[in-house]
Amino acid sequence: MNFDRLEAVLMRQVEILNQLQEPQTSGDSALLTKLLKEQSELAPVADAYREYLKCKETIEESQEMLAEETDDEMRAMLKEELQQAKEDLQDHEKNLKILLIPKDPNDDRNVIVEIRGGAGGDEAALFAAEVYRMYVKYAESQRWKVETMDMEDIGIGGLKFVSFMIRGNGAWSRMKYESGVHRVQRVPETESGGRIHTSTCTVAIMPEAEEVDVVIDMNDCKFDVFRASGNGGQCVNTTDSAVRLTHLPTGIVISCQDEKSQLKNKDKALKVLRAKLYALEMMRAHEEQASNRRSQIGTGDRSEKIRTYNFPQGRVTDHRINLTLYKLEKIMNGDLDEIIDACTAADQAERLAMQEEEN
Repeated sequence: MNFDRLEAVLMRQVEILNQLQEPQTSGDSALLTKLLKEQSELAPVADAYREYLKCKETIEESQEMLAEETDDEMRAMLKEELQQAKEDLQDHEKNLKILLIPKDPNDDRNVIVEIRGGAGGDEAALFAAEVYRMYVKYAESQRWKVETMDMEDIGIGGLKFVSFMIRGNGAWSRMKYESGVHRVQRVPETESGGRIHTSTCTVAIMPEAEEVDVVIDMNDCKFDVFRASGNGGQCVNTTDSAVRLTHLPTGIVISCQDEKSQLKNKDKALKVLRAKLYALEMMRAHEEQASNRRSQIGTGDRSEKIRTYNFPQGRVTDHRINLTLYKLEKIMNGDLDEIIDACTAADQAERLAMQEEEN
């Protein structure tokens, strides 16, 4: 374990606390925000390291007392305390190793989500609508804000396509494992014979990119305007407020019609384009890093079948980590924490193993 780095974290935390007490810091809002953010990032590592040091001190004290103690009952008690402290120390070491894994720089970003109905016709569109509702419910449970970008329904409650932004602290850190093919197995309402059908929808999760992350040449962009369709108020079908953006070098096409203002839709379309271009760069970097060893938990491959929702058995299975939960109804209502926590733990274990191999 890198103890020099841990000591440096403690020293830096003391420096920040001293800076925060200086009068000039309170008068500089930008510096104050920067220091508070850094302090919040250092706190988990610093607190865990202090617990580790305290546990190590307990072990040393117990060993000294055990060497001097002659009473059998007291020795037995000290041995028990010593054994527990050693087990705690191992847990603290494991926790510190995880905390020292380099943080994903995108973890605090908002995300843009795209869901498309896949194989299965109308049933796939109906499932896509349910997955959309599942993520909206999950966002609400996290107190995140959801903004619709574009939506194409099929008229019977299904969605051929929907894109939306989730704004909130840590949105990418939680949602990044959801990219891929989601499969549903159930008996459609239109199936008179009671046969189970398999349908799919594709989910793409992209971190919101800032202008400094991706520079877009407006000469590479072609904008078309058209009248919005669907539910949207008085302006729907009366003004050319909807925007279709085509990025000529990549062929990416984005439509936005949620806002009544053409300028606002254009701005949203550019945000989606920026996120897509940023995601392409992330994918290239991921493929380079994975050339020697591919991670079990992907965060970008849209063709990977990641999960099956089996309605007759009431189960959800995540194929990447071999996790099966018999709580389908709760999951479809946005109770995703258990799955996401398991994916996070598996990803951390994989990255920790790779880090130890490199060392």
